[in-house]
Amino acid sequence: MRTPDLGMLSTRLLFGLQSELFRRSAEEGFDDIRPRHGAVTAYLDEDGLRLTDLTRLSGRNKQTIGAILDELEKLGYVKRVADPEDRRAKLIVPTERGLRLTALADAIVADIEREYAAKVGADAYERFLQTLALITEDVPERLE
Repeated sequence: MRTPDLGMLSTRLLFGLQSELFRRSAEEGFDDIRPRHGAVTAYLDEDGLRLTDLTRLSGRNKQTIGAILDELEKLGYVKRVADPEDRRAKLIVPTERGLRLTALADAIVADIEREYAAKVGADAYERFLQTLALITEDVPERLE
């Protein structure tokens, strides 16, 4: 077998993080969330976001985010409310359940990052994050 390339390594990192995140979330009662929902749940803000903001942040198209929002709304994680700055627009706002999921996910990811930092050392891990951010800053926003 050849040495894993960037694609293989980044896929392992993503799937490993997702696996741990969704396993632990399910243990805490959030067993209805799926990895595709992360395109929205990763960016939820208690003040709300517009659909256009979610599409830009996630790198997904409007139809995909709309379908994910429909699912999350049915599951009780988000609601759509009128934007007080523009009554024609809607804000996507997390429900109480959505806020609990966001807080839990943040704590789980922080635990995972502490484990990674302990494995390679805090300085090396910080350099890794900085390097990864630098490499990915010019990646096209559209992933689909």
